[in-house]
Amino acid sequence: MARCATLLAQDGGEAMYIQIVNFNLRNMTPLEFEKLCDGFAPQFVNLPGLLSKVWLADPASNTFGGVYTWQDRAASEAYTRSELFKAVASHPNLANISSRGFDVLEAPTRQTRGFPARAAAS
Repeated sequence: MARCATLLAQDGGEAMYIQIVNFNLRNMTPLEFEKLCDGFAPQFVNLPGLLSKVWLADPASNTFGGVYTWQDRAASEAYTRSELFKAVASHPNLANISSRGFDVLEAPTRQTRGFPARAAAS
């Protein structure tokens, strides 16, 4: 069985954690939602431990959300306790919100370039 990212931090490997959030829009068009996202996006830029966020949209099924790549589970959990998370989760135009977290399998993820490139040493 492949090792998970939560075990990797103990032996010096990459530690990443993935969070997938999905929801439906309520009384809001996809275009209005996109404008809302443009307003929220800057608040995610310097979020501690967030390596990347991909914004998702499937207007045909009214399913929207995000895929978050965190440096580790602790960073993801800290986000779920933050004012930003509470603001998103309580937004009146977002319904049926779900959030799931996932450990990362190191070997296949590394093979498919799933780990962010490390910054070059200066």
